This record gives sequence, structure tokens and C-alpha cells, in this order.
Amino acid sequence: MKNTPKNTTPPAHEIRLNGVRASIWKNDTEKGPRFNTTFERYYRDGEEWKSSNAFGRDDLLAIGFVAQEALRWIMQQRQEQPAMAKRG
Repeated sequence: MKNTPKNTTPPAHEIRLNGVRASIWKNDTEKGPRFNTTFERYYRDGEEWKSSNAFGRDDLLAIGFVAQEALRWIMQQRQEQPAMAKRG
């Protein structure tokens, strides 16, 4: 796995399942926070951990689950900020 530079803002939230990770990124805007989600698959190549954004058949259920949980988390953030939800 690549080391993240220390000056990089970490994700607002992460969800992991079976080597698949959804990272949810918060972007503050004039209209309030907005969220983007990226998906990665982690695997081991010998002694080294690597990541990919390509997914095989066996990863698809995990992708679906982490995507659903990412949406659930984002919607929960919106409920906690009623003004943002009204602008929706």
C-alpha cells in the first residue's frame, strides 16, 4: 500500500469489507458540505500490499455493500445538518 503524505486530508469516513474500501471525502462549499466517494480494492502481491480500482466478479457484492453503507453514512450527515438537507 502506498503511504499517504502527511499533509493530505484524510477521508471523512471509510467503510471496508473483504479487501474493498469506500473512502468518503468531505468538500466544504458555499452551499454546505458535499461528499464524494472513491472505491479501492486492496490485495497482496508477495510481501507488498497494492491497491486497484478494478474489481472482479467476486468483489461486486462487497462493492455493492460498501456503496450502500457509504450512501447511508452520507444521508446521516445530511440529517444532522437540516439546512443542507433543505438545499438538497
